[in-house]
Amino acid sequence: MTYRAPVSEMLFALRHVAGLDATLGEALTLDDVRTILDEAARVADGVIAPLNRVGDRHGTPLTDGAITTAPGWREAYRTWTEGGWNGLSADPDHGGQGLPLLLNAACTEMWNAASIAFGLCPLLTAGGIEALAQHGSEDLKARYLGKLVSGEWTATMNLTEPQAGSDLALLRSRAEPVGDGRYRIVGAKIYITYGEHDLTDNIVHLVLARLKDAPAGTRGISLFLVPKILPDGSRNDLRCSGLEHKLGIHGSPTCSMAFGDAGGAIGWLIGEENRGLACMFTMMNSARLNVGLQGVGIAERATQASLTYARERRQGKAPGAQGPSAIVAHADVQRMLLTMKAYTAAARGICYLTAAALDAAKGPEGQGAHDRASLLTPVAKAFSTDIANEVTSLGVQVHGGMGFVEETGAAQHMRDARILGIYEGTNGIQAIDLVSRKLPLQGGATVRAQIASLRRVAEGLLKDADPAYGHLGARLRAGIESLDRATSFQLAALASNRPETALAGATPYLRLFGLVQGAACLAREARAARAALQAGETDPAHAGRIALARFFAENELTAASGLADSVIDGGGFTETAALALAG
Repeated sequence: MTYRAPVSEMLFALRHVAGLDATLGEALTLDDVRTILDEAARVADGVIAPLNRVGDRHGTPLTDGAITTAPGWREAYRTWTEGGWNGLSADPDHGGQGLPLLLNAACTEMWNAASIAFGLCPLLTAGGIEALAQHGSEDLKARYLGKLVSGEWTATMNLTEPQAGSDLALLRSRAEPVGDGRYRIVGAKIYITYGEHDLTDNIVHLVLARLKDAPAGTRGISLFLVPKILPDGSRNDLRCSGLEHKLGIHGSPTCSMAFGDAGGAIGWLIGEENRGLACMFTMMNSARLNVGLQGVGIAERATQASLTYARERRQGKAPGAQGPSAIVAHADVQRMLLTMKAYTAAARGICYLTAAALDAAKGPEGQGAHDRASLLTPVAKAFSTDIANEVTSLGVQVHGGMGFVEETGAAQHMRDARILGIYEGTNGIQAIDLVSRKLPLQGGATVRAQIASLRRVAEGLLKDADPAYGHLGARLRAGIESLDRATSFQLAALASNRPETALAGATPYLRLFGLVQGAACLAREARAARAALQAGETDPAHAGRIALARFFAENELTAASGLADSVIDGGGFTETAALALAG
């Protein structure tokens, strides 16, 4: 159940995959980054991680409308906020530190590796800060942003209703203006993460609702800020009406919320009337990268636990051994552990690349970096959370029977990871978004530029011609060609008005993209490690990075050609699906 933040691995990925060094200068040095990561690791390892099992066992009991978080959680949250972690990348004008989102991404990985259930609370607050900062009135910013940035108050996202899951066009919650800029909100929401808790005195709910005579569908949705405690100190007309009993993340309260039992909860409009979905997507896009980082975090923790167990557990004889061997000596266990470690590192690279693109979008590169971040975001969210489910499942397998029982904690990792591919837009929706909205960006130029950058990585490997790479360069080049082939097919399908053909292959296309992009991330680390070894560095981790990239290319990236075939040839199932599913 222990966790130690892999600071050296994270820093290596920040520098050699995401290009951290290009952002350094007098205001932020490499020593500063190391210090921040070391301090974040101290909090994650020593304060938050020990509470993960406590939260899973205690849950979040609801009594008379109030929720009690697990023992130690309030103190841990206070320690975390007093350290300034909630405002690490927030605007200094609102009390933040203004550090790169890339650095905050590494810290977000740590918080969620320590405990996803704990990390969920600031994850939602971060999205609320971004939505309010971009779309809120000056009065709302002045009243709420400082408290949210400091973590003194938290935020939630209220989208889902019992009859409206991913289809927000079905929303029924309603809002009516009552004068002086206020609205009365009436409705019911479900699956509201940290909708009620005892970590802070106030909770700022961001709620989607419809105004009277609003256009039908998603065009008629507005976004409102609805606080638990009103500015005059009185309690707003809202409450937690129930708690969900979940497979995992037991330490995080997932609430059903009732607004307006006594006539209407008071709220204020964010952005323009009937334009709430655009405002909410600002919050959701921030959350999607962070959910990808949650996937990286839980995969890292599961990998650490499995490797520790495999080194200690003795069972059977490895070839050439005289007696019982630690199971880490068996080839199939090595395969599982390497798969876990490689997928985790690949997903980390993708998420860090996405964060770096978001940072670059604020600078001279502007729109080009913004488009690159838009392209990578659904991959970061879906690929990282898919592999989180795979890695945590392998973690149970490595533990054997001890993984299936709760004693070792491997089962909790698997249970906690399962939600990641569902919330903040299911992974199927991420694949649809990637294919239908992100591939056509700039007429396909954005994805073509990304593929060109991948080719440069492969060309560098082949030029190095290092025997330690094995088939890394050749496999990466073949994977890129498979991605290029599938991309051309998808763009052609969209251009010829065959969206059903493109969407039928959306999920295998996203997996293909993630595999190739992840392999390129590992390859960048391998090349940097090779250069360090040639420069005389003796860190044994460098040889391990090369070996890990080679393993991924030779054992996982080989699926690329088959995935491309599924994208191109597999869409015919839509014509016969009704027959196959009949009865």
